[in-house]
Order: sequence, then structure tokens, then C-alpha cells
Amino acid sequence: MTLHIDQFGHGPQPLVLLHGWAMHGGVFAPLVEALAAQCTLYVVDLPGHGYSRACGLPLEPRAVAGAIAAATPPAPWLGWSLGGLVALAAALDIPAHVQGLAMLCATPRFVRAADWPHGSDASLVHQLALDLETDYHVTLERFLALEAMGSADPKAELRRLREEAFARGEPELRVLQEGIGLLEHGDLRARLPRLAVPSVWIAGRRDRLVPPAAMAWAADQCGGRFVEIPHAGHAPFIGHAGAVADALLPLLASVEHPA
Repeated sequence: MTLHIDQFGHGPQPLVLLHGWAMHGGVFAPLVEALAAQCTLYVVDLPGHGYSRACGLPLEPRAVAGAIAAATPPAPWLGWSLGGLVALAAALDIPAHVQGLAMLCATPRFVRAADWPHGSDASLVHQLALDLETDYHVTLERFLALEAMGSADPKAELRRLREEAFARGEPELRVLQEGIGLLEHGDLRARLPRLAVPSVWIAGRRDRLVPPAAMAWAADQCGGRFVEIPHAGHAPFIGHAGAVADALLPLLASVEHPA
């Protein structure tokens, strides 16, 4: 079975959207609506998530990027949270296809380290991995609460994330574990200076999972543009879709699109 990719909008600029851990492409509905006039959007359900639950692909950035590239036209890619690791890997490996990169609350390294003060606590990610083995519904609930934390209206954002999380069925436990592995061990910092496509790094000022400082540092390493959205947490497209769309427009304008 192949990846499920929805197509929306009628604008001249193609744009690929990649969601975060334990979610699916449907979570981008507010952003899709904001961009539908300017873009034709290819909204991916990553392996094991949503309608791609049975596709069988591992949640490994190069494998996933190759499958998406085979099913979409050359375009900028936007990756939110874990989806950003896939989008960044694709932009580094296949820049002829990934013509621009938008990192939305996403970072080249998720966990903190001695040489990386900007990440999340490694023990938090390790505990998520352990908890998945015993009660993954409770684990997902904890992660959704972390995603909503810090936003201007965390209760409303958490309610929306809960509604979306299982709207296309439960994600496959295998890929949830693979995703935790990516968050725990993925590190693309050293490759950032070799990023050859234009990029924008869009942060939520109140994000408690991906500090804006991490994204500002990453943007500086690759000559990208850094944008911080006030009052937004880890999921700015909920409640701030217009601001996210505005942040994307200069990137989209810099990429040649089909006539």
C-alpha cells in the first residue's frame, strides 16, 4: 500500500505538508484553508499514521522522503515537529525536488545534549518511549498536552488536537516507537550549512517542546529566515494559521512554480 496524500487548493504553487508524531495530515485543515488560493497542497499522512496506517514503510526520513517525492511534483516542503526531520532530510538529499523548506516548530535535533542547550529534556523523550509499551493512549494524551502547553488558549488547542489525533484511526504502535527513536537520536545540525534551498524557520514564541532559540540558531546556520509568532505554542496552525501563511509567502514567492 502506498502513502495516503490528499490534494487541496487550486493555486499555482505546489506545497507539500508533513505532520508531526502521532497525528495525520488532517490536522493542517486551518492552514490548508489559508493557503488554498495561492497553493496546490499535497497533505501527507506519514507511514503508520492516519490513512497511511497500513502502508508498511518504516518511519525513516530517507525512505519516507523518497516515497513522497515519487508521488508529488517538485515543490517546497513544510514539516511540522517530527515532520520537520523528514522535510529537512529531503531538502538536504534531494534539493532538485524539494525546492524550498519550511520548518514549523521543528529542529535539526530534538533532545538536549552537552553541546545543544536548546532541546527538550532527553529523559522526557525516553519516558515517552517506556510509557508506549504499557499504555500508549495515556502516552499520547501526555504528548498532546505538551504540544498545547504555552499557547494562548491551551485548553482549546488540546481539545482540537485530541479531536484530530484519532479522527483517522489510531496510529500504528510500531511507527510511534520509530518516531520516538527519531526524536531521541536524530541530529542533522552538522549538515545545515550544506542546505542548498531557501528556508524559513517558523517558531511559536510559547512553544514548550521546540524552543524558538533552537530554530533561530538553525536558521542562522543555513542562511534561512527566522520568524517567531507571538502567543503561539507548538501548533501555530491552530489559532494562528494566517500568521503561518504570511510567514510562508516570501519563501513561496522565491520558488519558481509551473505556469
